[in-house]
Amino acid sequence: MAPRASWKGFLKLSLVSCPVRLYPATSTRDRITFNQLHKDTHNRINMKPVDPELGLVERSDLVRGYQYEDKQYVIIDDADLESVRIESTHTMNIEAFVDADAVDVIYQDAPYYLAPDGAMAEETFIVLREAMRKSGKLAIARLVLSSRERVITIAPRETGMFVCTLRNPNEVRGTAEYFGSIPVGNPDPEMLELAERLIEQKATRFDPDNYEDRYETALMNMIKEKLKGHKPIVAAAPERGNVINLMDALKASLSQAKPPAASKTRKEARPAAEAATAGGKGAPKRPGRKKA
Repeated sequence: MAPRASWKGFLKLSLVSCPVRLYPATSTRDRITFNQLHKDTHNRINMKPVDPELGLVERSDLVRGYQYEDKQYVIIDDADLESVRIESTHTMNIEAFVDADAVDVIYQDAPYYLAPDGAMAEETFIVLREAMRKSGKLAIARLVLSSRERVITIAPRETGMFVCTLRNPNEVRGTAEYFGSIPVGNPDPEMLELAERLIEQKATRFDPDNYEDRYETALMNMIKEKLKGHKPIVAAAPERGNVINLMDALKASLSQAKPPAASKTRKEARPAAEAATAGGKGAPKRPGRKKA
């Protein structure tokens, strides 16, 4: 079954437009989550709204409130929200183009994939995609998602395009509060050279398959053992080495460091991972998801 688009509309540049579909580029569906249960019955509990004066209240009695001072609220109803709702035009209207590296990664928020909506749209889509690829530019556009306008970037990616919503500037904290007291400094040239050599020795090509979430894997292994009735094995804390001189540490690291192994696919790396697990057993497969 084809993935379901989260948005359909038109990608427009001046008088040129083509129908497109937008798809979420990431998913947390397979991330391990927990439900809250009663310790005796193991029934899943329900969260109910409580008023400090009235006790339990009905959800139908709840209203929205914006806190403008401590314990002071202005009530916002549906009509108020409707008055500021931005009408969706179902159009990604490209307003400008910027260099591909001009948008700081800290402003990047939610990622999406953009594809042509039907064969008739492919020619126009490809022309726009390749024009951006050759120019090395990102498109800046606006898009209404869930009645809220978002500024987005659009870039070519493989045979499709990559869309990323951008955070509002007031959501991004400045660095002065965190970096202001850190000195610029002039590191010792010899130590700097050793550190550069250590970096060069460990340089490799990034492959996300080589960097699994070890906590998530350990969590799933523990769950599988509990399902079998076994007690989970407590992971030992990593040993802390003795504090040594920075120069000595750099020299020792450089002498012990080995060039990184060539990147392996997940399939190739699996036998080694299985051999390394306790008892020679590999990580069990994730069980089917059950509703609590």
